[in-house]
Amino acid sequence: MIKETLLSTPNPKGGFQTLPFIIANEAFERMASVGLMPNMILYLTREYGMETARGVNILFIWSAATNFMPVIGAFLADSYVGRYHMISCGSIASLLGMFLLWLTTIFPPARFPHCHELSKNCLSPTTSQLLLLYSSFGFMSIGAGGIRSSSIAFGADQLKSGRDNLNSDGILRCYFSWYYVSVSISAIISVTCIVYIQDKLGWRVGFGVPCMLMLLSAVLFFVASPFYVKLKAKESLLTGFAQVVAASYKNRHIELSSQATNEYYHYKKGAVFVKPTETLRFLNRACIIRNPQQDLAPEGRASDPWSICTIYQVEELKSLIKVIPLWSSGIMLCVTLGQSSIAVLQATTMDRHITPSFQIPAGSFSFFMIFTITIWITLYDRMIIPVASKIVGKPTYLGLKQRMGTGLIFSSSSMASLAIIETIRRKRAIEEGFSDDPQGVVKMSAMWLLAYHILSGLAEAFNVIGQIEFYYSELPKSMSSVASSLAGAGMSAASLVSSLILSFVEDATKRGGKESWVSSNINRGHYDWYFCLLSGLSLLNFAYFLSCCKAYGPLKEKAIRCALQ
Repeated sequence: MIKETLLSTPNPKGGFQTLPFIIANEAFERMASVGLMPNMILYLTREYGMETARGVNILFIWSAATNFMPVIGAFLADSYVGRYHMISCGSIASLLGMFLLWLTTIFPPARFPHCHELSKNCLSPTTSQLLLLYSSFGFMSIGAGGIRSSSIAFGADQLKSGRDNLNSDGILRCYFSWYYVSVSISAIISVTCIVYIQDKLGWRVGFGVPCMLMLLSAVLFFVASPFYVKLKAKESLLTGFAQVVAASYKNRHIELSSQATNEYYHYKKGAVFVKPTETLRFLNRACIIRNPQQDLAPEGRASDPWSICTIYQVEELKSLIKVIPLWSSGIMLCVTLGQSSIAVLQATTMDRHITPSFQIPAGSFSFFMIFTITIWITLYDRMIIPVASKIVGKPTYLGLKQRMGTGLIFSSSSMASLAIIETIRRKRAIEEGFSDDPQGVVKMSAMWLLAYHILSGLAEAFNVIGQIEFYYSELPKSMSSVASSLAGAGMSAASLVSSLILSFVEDATKRGGKESWVSSNINRGHYDWYFCLLSGLSLLNFAYFLSCCKAYGPLKEKAIRCALQ
């Protein structure tokens, strides 16, 4: 137990005392940013008069940027600025972005006059108004990249290099567990409390609360600044990958020999690999020693790391290239998870009352997805695995490939359920006379949408978490940062793919003056057919996944169990 308080210890650096500030920084940032996303489609269509397809596309691009920025942030933090400065810049950028978004609701010149998206007399937003809106999204994406790329690793630095020198697997595992618990709780609060505030008190208060939360996030991080361990930046893995590619290209004329000895290749003493593997053999040229006097320094290091690399560097890049096909199979799953904005529009047209005086906010239905993930993980790790292992008499659990494949099936099923629900909802809307009123509430319970959210939660619990474990088990330990970045990169790619699919569907289905499948009038469009298309693409993606599994071969069978075990 740490009995010293933050101020009583002379010149404390790192240790447990800094973790609450680091965890609070990301927890409040997540609470603020996640709370803005569910209802944002309503803000764009109702307050800015945007068509539904355009609004959803903007959110897809924003999501892509937000998920990809942590990859860039991790590279900059590792190679140039360090994690402390990256989180600092991210906190300021996020705060600025949320303040600009809040400004669109309170400052008359920045605020677009209220306009119904289907009105024929709407004025278009001015360039300056859109620039302010898009700038707020951009700053929030940059901020997320700064905080999310470095926060968890910065906390680990405090334990490993701090005054307490707590560099043990148990302590780190406990820290990671509490870190993810705080992020999950933040997301739950966001999609319930903050979304409810936006529904009941309006955009001015609803966007002001996340802004204040982000201010609290930044203040809590900076107040403990004197007590952090701030490690200097060092060479990034991405730089090492670039060096391997450059060296293999420079040495492309060298003939590869299958009879080469260990002395023929550059490797560090005590390294696992003393000879490169035969897969992706062309990369082996990067570690060939042509002239020991010229290629190597007296202490054994490479004289020019862009001309010769170690075997370990080469094998790291090979392992990354090998997992890319299976990584790409998860993109379509993230596409289906990203349809929650359209599900929000559906919910606004359905009966959301659970009591005569209380109705669930349309943006809060994503709570059931998060709740499903939490419940399934708990049941799987604490009940299903122990019971199955006891019955069989040995440790028993689903393999990583089985879990990822099961998630893809749930993903396709979630789109199929959404298509069926939309077919019934649209039919009732037309029967009740809401053909030209997309905001009319039909006599159909919004609880039917739970099927989509529960199936999506199971898809994420099986596939996304399975993918993360797959990366950690298959990639070298030195590539743990890459393993965590791959999931974010997949979500970013999925947002771009979602935008392309939506744009293609809109352009293809409105030709000849027809009503687009993804029309702003949800009752005249055919979102049910759009969801059927996504379900079919998900099934094709499952077939692609099976072929990738076969090509990959057997796993290392060292899957990392949940950190809570």
